[in-house]
Amino acid sequence: MFRLWGKIFKENRLIKDTVICNDSQDTRTHKIFDALDKICYEFDLGKPIWLDASVTEFRKHRKARFRQDSFIEQIDFDYLEIQVLEEDS
Repeated sequence: MFRLWGKIFKENRLIKDTVICNDSQDTRTHKIFDALDKICYEFDLGKPIWLDASVTEFRKHRKARFRQDSFIEQIDFDYLEIQVLEEDS
């Protein structure tokens, strides 16, 4: 089971969150992108751009934050954070 937690923060407060589960046999990368797509759909957001800092942070800590510079449209929150909760063994 692969689970990714998506959270929206504004002024250091959790505004919205959701957990996306994936039992497919896809690669880890496909599961991450698919879960991020589902999180953005649920929160009615455009897809964020993976900047080099986001990729590095995600590789090191299994989580990444997407701020205004990762989105094309204006956002009304401080950042979207994704975090891997569980990975296939």
